[in-house]
Amino acid sequence: MSVSEQDKPIVVALAGNPNSGKTTVFNSLTGARQHVGNYPGVTVERKEGHADFDGHELQVVDLPGTYSLTPYSLEELVARNFVIDERPDVVVDVVDASNLERNLYLATQFIELDIPVIIALNMIDMAEAQGLHIDTELLTQLLGVHVIPMVATTGFGKRELLDAIVEVTAKRTKPRVTISFGSELEPHIASVTEKLDDIGLDDQMRISPRWLAIKLLENDAEVVKDLRERIPQAEELLEGVVRARRHIREVLGEDPEIAIGDRRYGFIAGACRRAVATVKRPKVDITDLIDDIVTNRIAGIPIFLLLMWLMFEMVFTLGQPPMGWIEAGFEWLGAVAAAWLPPGELQSLIVDGIIGGVGGVLVFVPNILLLFLAIAFIEDTGYMARTAFVVDRFMRYIGLHGKSFIPMLIGFGCTVPAVMATRTIDDEKNRLTTMLVAPLMSCSARLPVYLLLAGAFFAPEIAGKVVFGIYLLGVLLAMLMALVFRKYLFSGETTPFVMELPPYRLPTLRGLLVHMWERTWLYIKKAGTIILVASIIVWFALTHPAPPPELSAADSPEQAAVHAAAYSYAGRISKTLEPVLRPLGFDWKIGTSLIAGFAAKEIVVATMGTVYSLGETGDEDEGLREALQSDPQFDPLVALSLMVFVLIYVPCIAVVAVMKRETNGWKWPLFLIAYTSGLAWIISFIVYQGGRLLGF
Repeated sequence: MSVSEQDKPIVVALAGNPNSGKTTVFNSLTGARQHVGNYPGVTVERKEGHADFDGHELQVVDLPGTYSLTPYSLEELVARNFVIDERPDVVVDVVDASNLERNLYLATQFIELDIPVIIALNMIDMAEAQGLHIDTELLTQLLGVHVIPMVATTGFGKRELLDAIVEVTAKRTKPRVTISFGSELEPHIASVTEKLDDIGLDDQMRISPRWLAIKLLENDAEVVKDLRERIPQAEELLEGVVRARRHIREVLGEDPEIAIGDRRYGFIAGACRRAVATVKRPKVDITDLIDDIVTNRIAGIPIFLLLMWLMFEMVFTLGQPPMGWIEAGFEWLGAVAAAWLPPGELQSLIVDGIIGGVGGVLVFVPNILLLFLAIAFIEDTGYMARTAFVVDRFMRYIGLHGKSFIPMLIGFGCTVPAVMATRTIDDEKNRLTTMLVAPLMSCSARLPVYLLLAGAFFAPEIAGKVVFGIYLLGVLLAMLMALVFRKYLFSGETTPFVMELPPYRLPTLRGLLVHMWERTWLYIKKAGTIILVASIIVWFALTHPAPPPELSAADSPEQAAVHAAAYSYAGRISKTLEPVLRPLGFDWKIGTSLIAGFAAKEIVVATMGTVYSLGETGDEDEGLREALQSDPQFDPLVALSLMVFVLIYVPCIAVVAVMKRETNGWKWPLFLIAYTSGLAWIISFIVYQGGRLLGF
């Protein structure tokens, strides 16, 4: 390797089946040196990280999970294109050792691609717990690539994997084994390979001609399309491939892609038969034992609801003390700023706009941390997939299946990745339906609004239950709207699906903390960027133009501030909309907060912090909760109506933008805005007016 090549980082593509522990390996290798973006031109998440090892810098790219190099989804296509087009120095295929035969199918395709490959045999401890002994040295010989036993959660095998990465990169080691497809298929593979060699395709596309030949015989649509675009002689070649496929079908009585897949599994079965021994079978399978309880047809849904209730009780109860400390800190900071700064616009901007707005959002960081910790635990243990399995039977009644529930659960964290996660749903009707109802699941951005109002107007012993009830209402409304959409907008049969249930795993503390912090940091960054800018805009809109002196000459400072806000740009807009909002119990102040919330739901709290801090100064400054409690407009019924409205009404602008990209147009994003706004008004009207009729 030359000096200039040594200066370049080693590019490592981390591949593997979903639930193989690939993300845990990625976190183990890169630690905190990670960043997340999107692949160019698509909305698929791209995670990259860096690591230093024995004087070498590694650039690790965590590819989307894939079962095969024949793409059936956008994520699988992105993963394959990265390996083929960007030519990483080495591909590390993370394999679940406890489910070896199925996981090795992807590895055989990397071997066919004739590129440097290492197999990270992860979760070797779970395989041993199942009574399996895997001879990794023999498996290395049989597969012709390095096989490194690992337990990524503990770091076992990490150094050996890094050693193998450096060695394979330095020697440019390629697989030493060629997988044979049998006497009937091999002549056709050889014939197509020879024709590709004659064209010189290896020089033009830098891909193994043998792999291309196999993919052509499998009738891989992406390879056929790429070939037609690049090669003038493609049609003649493809005609020969069609004849070869017809001959294989006539002789074997099955499509070539099935025959080729069977031969791969045959190769894998032979290797596993020699390298894997069953030492003893455990008397009790822990995964099966737990699944007998949590996926039970009768007990499954009550257990899920109980766990969700416990999660929100934990978020509210444990988050209260640190939230109070942070709130007191921002109140002190506001008082100090007010004392140091001279009265005027600058003081108002700093105290009311920035500290009152951004501070009102950052107060809820402890609750957000706890929420994301709970979600990370549900995901990392393997229970997330069980929830889809549990609700599948119920979901079929509304025209969907359990796979749609995964994006909906992701929506508890953020609606943007929830909408993007619908790409895993093959049926277009189910995908659009799921995309339209996912925003009804309460994202973390709405949580500060719920916590603020529940903490201000409900006793501590029931506040957590109120928040849980709002989340549950979102789930029920999502189910109801899915039923309506599937019946009237997207009628037709629901396609069946098979949900893979990964084995249960005990999450590592480091993994939980990494997942929790990644998501919380995005929330904090939003507070320091989008919400900061929005708070300043809202402050300006609430303080300009200044009212004529005679409007509030005889008022107290607090009343004068309220009159000035009503006279401002924001006040005028909200006053115009007030007749529409009054039946819900809302005044123009709440209307201002709701309008601002279209940018991001946290800004509802930030705007309230600005609106209700106007006119308060120095030591008399009250917390936002106290300010709301002292407002005669507010009572528990108004608070509940507002929580319901925030739950349902139009999602943030980022969700609308992502939906526009996912659906390639404005039709469905505009429909989403219209139906959520209308539904929010109707349900909040029922809550408020119904509550008044009942005497609340």
